[in-house]
Amino acid sequence: MTQQSVSTTEQNQKLLKLTEKSISTIILGKNTQIQLALSCLLAGGHLLIEDLPGVGKTTLSLTLAKVFGLDFQRIQFTSDLLPSDVLGVSIFDTNNQSFKFHQGPVFTQVLLADEINRSTPKTQSALLEAMEEKQVTQDGITRVLPKPFFVIATQNPMEQVGTFPLPESQLDRFLMRINIGYPDQQAEMELLKGNNRHQMIKQLEVVITPEQLIKIQLSVEKIHMSQAILDYVLSLIRSSRLSPWFISGLSPRAGLALQRCSRAWAFLQGRDHVLPEDVQQVLPCVAAHRLQIHPEHQNKNIDDLITLLIKQVPV
Repeated sequence: MTQQSVSTTEQNQKLLKLTEKSISTIILGKNTQIQLALSCLLAGGHLLIEDLPGVGKTTLSLTLAKVFGLDFQRIQFTSDLLPSDVLGVSIFDTNNQSFKFHQGPVFTQVLLADEINRSTPKTQSALLEAMEEKQVTQDGITRVLPKPFFVIATQNPMEQVGTFPLPESQLDRFLMRINIGYPDQQAEMELLKGNNRHQMIKQLEVVITPEQLIKIQLSVEKIHMSQAILDYVLSLIRSSRLSPWFISGLSPRAGLALQRCSRAWAFLQGRDHVLPEDVQQVLPCVAAHRLQIHPEHQNKNIDDLITLLIKQVPV
């Protein structure tokens, strides 16, 4: 690596620390969740946030878009939402005697799919092509989405009324799934004493521009992963497939996702290479929504099983 590229990398890592600090003024006491969300964005993936209403899922999404200066659109998913409400629709123009395509809210840089599991599977699947190919095909015409394109979907726990489970193919398009959780006592007291969070978001400064973000994403792809680390990732993947805890193990796509997220996490920590600890840190968020617990082990928690999996596989 040349001296110039090293200095550029260090400069980008400092900017990311400033970004993280800026977000933490809005999302209090959740540094790990902020870093995981940033890792997902830097890795060029999409983020699924599963948690109870009111813990800051939408606030985190708005804050991320603001500090990166990204265009933002929000869709409130409901049971009567149609695919055309997401992607757009062609409307007949009487003046030109032809159909004109009107873009849907998916044509943005950050799309918040709020409460995605309250819509029907048909509407959920409308996002598949956009998330995987970064494009939308309507009426036989393919339209490219803006860059960068980042989907943040929120969903309520499945035990809540009025939810439709996301199909496996949809879940697999999300690079990571995180939970925010309740704030600790000190952070919640600061929330009660502080200003309105949405007003505070409006006052945030852009720390990293969209153009800089794209360059950083390219830099993350070049973070070094040694053969030993690749062997470790492969061992984790194969162990999940052989484990009696799961119906089926992690797919090759999940292995690539783990690789990308490990690189992004290492970059956020200020390093130019991946350590086993980076892989272990992101594995639960990469794997939990992709693994289905075997019926014989339904009384066990998925995160606990992944922790056991990590302990079983030697570094």
